[in-house]
Amino acid sequence: MRPLQDRGTGPALTGSPVVRRLAVVAAVAAAVVTVDQLTKAWAVDALDGGRTIDLVWTLRLRLVFNRGGAFGLATRLAPFFALAAVTVVLLLLRAGATTRDRWALAAIGLVAGGALGNLSDRAFRHGEGLLGGAVVDFVDVQWWPVFNVADSCIVVGALLLAFVLAREPNVVGTP
Repeated sequence: MRPLQDRGTGPALTGSPVVRRLAVVAAVAAAVVTVDQLTKAWAVDALDGGRTIDLVWTLRLRLVFNRGGAFGLATRLAPFFALAAVTVVLLLLRAGATTRDRWALAAIGLVAGGALGNLSDRAFRHGEGLLGGAVVDFVDVQWWPVFNVADSCIVVGALLLAFVLAREPNVVGTP
């Protein structure tokens, strides 16, 4: 009879490579959603009533409720953007299950977490209709649209993923 360790039993994350990969993506995404929602809760409380906090140069904190898509555009299409975000997250999870590069997994987690952070605003903040809630934005550099932690993670994750793919084009989508 073989010892228990030889049979491949043990903690769930030591088994399937797919489970390990998705665990990394999920951990990064969960961290992003947590930080995003905590900073948004702070912003809604601290910046209510039009309060602005000047930090350095043109950087300031100012509360904005974004009912549109990217940069507040296409307000009537906001539910479509929310459903597109769900599709993107599902596609990213599929890609995360097949990639073996840790940087790609982190990038996928950043983008998925950012999308879920903004999607949760659409789903749970007061708004009109299905997924009609407003996204809380509060980082204002005054020469770019106001954004939040989720937006930053989406951009950083997408740039990191582009860098990884430029370095090794077949890293995503290959087991």
